[in-house]
Amino acid sequence: MTIRVIIVDDQAMVRAGFAALLNAQSDIDVVGDAADGAQALEVTGRTHPDVVLMDVRMPVMDGLEAARKLLAPDVPGAHRPKVLMLTTFDVDDYVYEALRAGASGFLLKDAPPADLIAAVRVVAAGEALLAPSVTRRLIADFARNRPAKRRDPKLRLNGLTPRETEVLELIARGLSNQEIAAQLVLAEQTVKTHIGRILGKLDLRDRAQAVVLAYESGLVTPGE
Repeated sequence: MTIRVIIVDDQAMVRAGFAALLNAQSDIDVVGDAADGAQALEVTGRTHPDVVLMDVRMPVMDGLEAARKLLAPDVPGAHRPKVLMLTTFDVDDYVYEALRAGASGFLLKDAPPADLIAAVRVVAAGEALLAPSVTRRLIADFARNRPAKRRDPKLRLNGLTPRETEVLELIARGLSNQEIAAQLVLAEQTVKTHIGRILGKLDLRDRAQAVVLAYESGLVTPGE
């Protein structure tokens, strides 16, 4: 199955470079591009991509606002692609907010080409791009320094079983499914089942939002 992608960046050369790289892959098809968030909404509505590569800082409408609109849960029947934020270290604040809004992760714009290709495939498959340690540090930092206004997230965790709570904690600490399975002496498929139940019970889109909630609820303390 071909992964449909649109590229959103205000620099034409960046869009062209990413498009050339991704179109060279047999399983990826770049179906459109946009120079700002407003154009991204229009192109997404017209092309129905699986993945949107979204720059953070752009004119007219930035990537954060565009991601919020694309992932808004209150639009019945709307097409909701996976959103992968493209960023540099100086806009980490925006990336964290995008993860809270439902983006599936982020990628540094100067990452190696192979990382971009792999990121598109990972996000298209429904996984969150949270493997790099820098992502875990980013989320932990903002959970510590910029706590969100919330209605006691610990109450949301009360619906989890002890095992599910344990799995959520390990997800937030950055462990892969394989690593969680090894630590808890479980089959990897069992871990996947637990994760599916966690996301369903907590009404979370994916692993990224699970990590954010784990930090914000106090289940995991930054710096531990």
